[in-house]
Amino acid sequence: MPDSQPRQPDDHPADAADGPGSDPAAGTGTLVLCGARLTDGRVVDVRLGGSRIEAVGTAGSLTAPGPRLDLRGYLLLPAPAEPHAHSDTALTAAGAGPGGPGPVSHRPEDIRRRATEAALLQLGHGATALRSHVRIGDVRGLTAFEAVLQARRSLRGLADLTAVAVPRLLTGVAGADNLALLHDAVKTGAGAVGGCPDLDPDPAGYTEAVLEIAAEQGCPVDLHTDGDDPARLGRLAAMAGGLRPGVSIGPCAGISRLPAHAAARVADQLAAAGVTVVCLPQGGCCGVEGPGTAPVRLLRAAGVRVAAGGGALRDVANPVGRGDPLEAAYLLASQYGLRPGEAYGAVSSVAREAMGLPEVRVEAGFPAELLAVRGEELSGVLSLAYSRIVVHRGRVVARTSAVREYCDSEAVVALDLPRQGRSDPGPCGGP
Repeated sequence: MPDSQPRQPDDHPADAADGPGSDPAAGTGTLVLCGARLTDGRVVDVRLGGSRIEAVGTAGSLTAPGPRLDLRGYLLLPAPAEPHAHSDTALTAAGAGPGGPGPVSHRPEDIRRRATEAALLQLGHGATALRSHVRIGDVRGLTAFEAVLQARRSLRGLADLTAVAVPRLLTGVAGADNLALLHDAVKTGAGAVGGCPDLDPDPAGYTEAVLEIAAEQGCPVDLHTDGDDPARLGRLAAMAGGLRPGVSIGPCAGISRLPAHAAARVADQLAAAGVTVVCLPQGGCCGVEGPGTAPVRLLRAAGVRVAAGGGALRDVANPVGRGDPLEAAYLLASQYGLRPGEAYGAVSSVAREAMGLPEVRVEAGFPAELLAVRGEELSGVLSLAYSRIVVHRGRVVARTSAVREYCDSEAVVALDLPRQGRSDPGPCGGP
């Protein structure tokens, strides 16, 4: 008998045009994942139906006609999400610096191609939902923003991509046009409003303008800030308190450079206001942040929700950025003192909550947003996450297979080292 019974969590508060139930490419058949290991040590079968998990039972207990996928040797996890990407500038590092082949193209078709390719790279890492910060205003208006929205439409059925409208200035005469564009971006399809108050001559006025638009339109807020000014963060927390759907800020590396008493006070203020901090363990994203990463342990101890994002993906801010959520979790565990489960939660459950997405558990009734990684336990997965299978809305949408082989030797034979490949595909067929 199945170990869990169906329940219906809240639906994604998305608009009707892009909500989970409206996607014609979402899985409509039944898929059984066989012999997967969960983080609690159980080995289970998982039956997916449409975009939901239908049942979870002990290995071999779930029988159903249709395809079956052998996940013996894999750890099955809720899929991670990417809360802080920059799709419009991704993959531009080769053409952005001295000696590059030429200036980066800002033609809509090139931005759309880069955004699509970047999203697919991150999907291959396991992120089935992505939030991309996109610059609006200046001489380009909404060109890049509209190109990312086109990429979002082309990715339907593979990954969910939402765009955050990011104006550079919002106050004074210089910001008036951008304020109008921000309203237009929300009407066009922005999933959130944001920007970088630190770059505006009036950071408090910038933040107030963004929060007012968000309150009027009922959309989330996601702001860039280094967080090195405790008074500014305190004002932001005071203005943001109680705003729904919610406020996220990041990367906030500057909080770690504040005196201990000031950092602790800021953490308490952010926690009281319900503000989520999105840190970037793999590096910054705009070139305006200081070095380091937000003090995740201090923030968590104060009760702040801390998610982790990838930031720059091979653009001028980080030419070697990977956009890999498992690497972000690895860094949180290896460099910033989080336990493996806490680190993975920062790129999965907390990241999804920050993005307004429904919770995912490997239990019946929850969304079929899953990541299978070859390994026996979470710490090993974060260390050596080579082979991955990604499930989005109930169907396999990406697969990465790695095979490690050693030459014949007495040491290899004596140690009986595990191998990535398997000659016997088993009763469910090879993954």
